[in-house]
Amino acid sequence: MRIGVDLGGTKIEIIALDDDGATVLRRRVQTPVADYAGTLRTIAELVQSVQLQIGTSATVGIATPGALSPQNGLLRNSNSIVLNGKPLDQDITNALGQPVRLENDANCLAISEAADGAGAGCRVVFGAILGTGVGGGIVVDGKILTGLNRIGGEWGHNPLPWATESEHPGYECYCGKCGCIETFLSGAGLTREYFSRSQKDLPAEQIVAAELAGDPHAVGALATYKHRLARSLAAVINILDPDVVVLGGGISNIGMLYVGLPELIAEHAFSDGIRTRVVRADHGDSSGVRGAAWLWPIKT
Repeated sequence: MRIGVDLGGTKIEIIALDDDGATVLRRRVQTPVADYAGTLRTIAELVQSVQLQIGTSATVGIATPGALSPQNGLLRNSNSIVLNGKPLDQDITNALGQPVRLENDANCLAISEAADGAGAGCRVVFGAILGTGVGGGIVVDGKILTGLNRIGGEWGHNPLPWATESEHPGYECYCGKCGCIETFLSGAGLTREYFSRSQKDLPAEQIVAAELAGDPHAVGALATYKHRLARSLAAVINILDPDVVVLGGGISNIGMLYVGLPELIAEHAFSDGIRTRVVRADHGDSSGVRGAAWLWPIKT
């Protein structure tokens, strides 16, 4: 039996899987706002209650924004900034009284989809999260490629490729730089693009509804978003050349983004043709929490 926890900025999700990957139970609670101690306590209480409910101890994996620094073991690069600078894995281990494994949430998306999702059977899988932030994870031959500096797949903090004059210099990012892909392709980036056209502040899901209703501002905002997504993925494909790109996060549920996307990517990729599939995650917003559970090997 294995337990996965997805620590998000607004919610904490927990799942229990049997050794075949079948879901035994799943639960969500709100993340304590800007409260590190409260976050640790919530995770510990969730895991303990789930283990009581399933009647056995289980391995525990944690998916989190950001990654542990190989220099000092502290979390860094999280857009949930209350987590930054903390020994999150050790603190959760101490709170639970059992070891945990912790990985970036995009890495967990990628390993989940490579194991038994949209990337199953593929040698190289790039998993991309499009939501509150923009993250990425790489799986090669069934293993997460974290890299020497533990920043493998972090495409969201590269500059927007082939930026137009109107996209320069871009927007300030929480990472301290300007013009990052994340500032354009996050949910907030879509909201900002719509506001620039309409002077109305709408969340992503309402922009989608407005596009379906024929709102020209929403149509334009989503077309621009798709073009930026295509350019950004073309840059990834030029370097990694994966078998498949799997999209997760709330923005990945916008169906129109997939229509014509391969052709837009091909306009910018360094190839005479692109066979890389770009698909929605099979496990949807459960991919991160399932991937966290898969961080531990099956005991034999």
